[in-house]
Amino acid sequence: MTRWQNRWHARRAARTRPPTGFLSQPEPRTIGRVSTGQQLVSGLVLLAGHLVDLKDQSVWDVPPPSPRFTDALHGFGWMDDLAALGDRSAQDTAQDWTFEWIERYGDGRGPGWTPELTGQRLIRWINNAVLLRAGQNKTNIGSFHVSLSQQTLFLAKRWSAASPGLPRFEALTGLIYAGLSLKGMEPHVDLAAEGLAQECEVLVDAGGGVPTRNPEDLLEVFTLLNWAALTLAESGRNARPDHAAAIERIAPTLRALRHSDGGLARFHGGGRGTDGRLDQALATSGVRKRAATGLAMGYARLHGGRTSLIMDAAPPPMGDASYDAHASTLAIEVTSGRRPMIVSCGSGAEFGPDWHKAGRATPSHSVLGLDGVSSSRLVGEGENLRLTGGPHEVHAQAIVDDGLSGVVAGHDGYMHSHGLGHVRRIEMSSDGRMIHGEETLAAVSDSEKAKFDTALSRERGIPFSLRFHLHPDVDASLDLGGTAVSLALKSGEIWVLRYEGHFRLDIEPSVYLEKGRLEPRAAKQVVLSGAALDYATRIRWSLAKAQDTPVGLRDLMMDDDPIGLIEDLRE
Repeated sequence: MTRWQNRWHARRAARTRPPTGFLSQPEPRTIGRVSTGQQLVSGLVLLAGHLVDLKDQSVWDVPPPSPRFTDALHGFGWMDDLAALGDRSAQDTAQDWTFEWIERYGDGRGPGWTPELTGQRLIRWINNAVLLRAGQNKTNIGSFHVSLSQQTLFLAKRWSAASPGLPRFEALTGLIYAGLSLKGMEPHVDLAAEGLAQECEVLVDAGGGVPTRNPEDLLEVFTLLNWAALTLAESGRNARPDHAAAIERIAPTLRALRHSDGGLARFHGGGRGTDGRLDQALATSGVRKRAATGLAMGYARLHGGRTSLIMDAAPPPMGDASYDAHASTLAIEVTSGRRPMIVSCGSGAEFGPDWHKAGRATPSHSVLGLDGVSSSRLVGEGENLRLTGGPHEVHAQAIVDDGLSGVVAGHDGYMHSHGLGHVRRIEMSSDGRMIHGEETLAAVSDSEKAKFDTALSRERGIPFSLRFHLHPDVDASLDLGGTAVSLALKSGEIWVLRYEGHFRLDIEPSVYLEKGRLEPRAAKQVVLSGAALDYATRIRWSLAKAQDTPVGLRDLMMDDDPIGLIEDLRE
């Protein structure tokens, strides 16, 4: 029904002849990558994990390899990269692809006529109007202006049909941009500004979080709210109080979700974020407040010296917010300086449904799990899998002592199946050079013990694995006669992971699922495995920095060269 209504309103908007032209133009605020722009003008299109070599054909003639690819193409986010390149070839590519879109789909047809994609597209077209109009004849410029106005009229009718959350924020921000920039569209601004304020009140909670608990989602929402507020201010208007208050709440939360290298924690379908996007958004907001003590959007953050640790310490998203959620309760990530060290495998959504599902399971996270069981379960069909049956009770408490900080947290995700609760205690020294961990699996009450006994009767011990997934740049090797693991970072630092007790220590293959890549990256994981034989099982481990970055070495992370990588694949 929603798709049919979108089509009907798109066709209706395309038949109108509204006033056209620009009243004003917001300052472009999007960030692109020059290397990706070079890739695009060479005919290589990498979107949603799929590489397409145009080979002199139109980008709009390419059979879409996935729905995500189609959305990314019609949302025009790639224009940020062409604008970053900014030369004549980038201008020609941007103009050719845009005016061909108008010719093919400007009549209201095609997959790009959804509220969120229209919002994304309007923002890019308006931001880059100078680039798109440069050197064009009056006919093309006229068709560009008409299409902008027609898409604005469609958005004014259909923004409320966008899914709550990021899609609706995209639609409303696009409508504000268009309403303030285009002739005759100003009457839609108040409606959009009020709708944005209402979404902020409903979807941004008191702690500055969103229902998906996806840090990258939060950054995208924050960025859109900043853009909308600045665009309103440039026209002499103020953002609504709920809109401004949401920006105030989100900024400190994002600071708490940022690792020491500047990237976001990668939980619940989110990635690190586009380089520079978080810093720009925080600077643009003007909000300098730090996060209050306690959890930030359900995450605990420890830091000392140049080391940061972030733990997922709250129940996972459920219901409609859980379609990209992960069974990651109590999982951690650790970064030292500019180098991610212990990570989650990440979101496999760009690599197909199998990788998407695998990346959401507990074994794809740095946490203790019972073998063959995730702390939360996935139900549904195809790509529409939502999380269910996860921990109902998750508790977390900060630890503050002289010379260290820490968190103790627990969940009941294995209570129903095995009668076991999982408690994780982690402490970090104030200089960040030492991390101590303790994992406990315990059945406490009589009913829990009875469930444990029943589970134990089915097998000889309840097998479990404590996993530490490593970033692909970390080199791991067994040390001290196989009782420890040395972790060598590209910065020159060396960390040593040790444990206490009678458990098996192995280094096994892993993957790092990174957005913008053609395929998963090979990585390693450290696995401590054993079996629970009693009502309480405890595993103690430590992670210590054994060697610093050499004096005089400036650790600079350089981006991979996507052109060289893809040219190799092309050959």
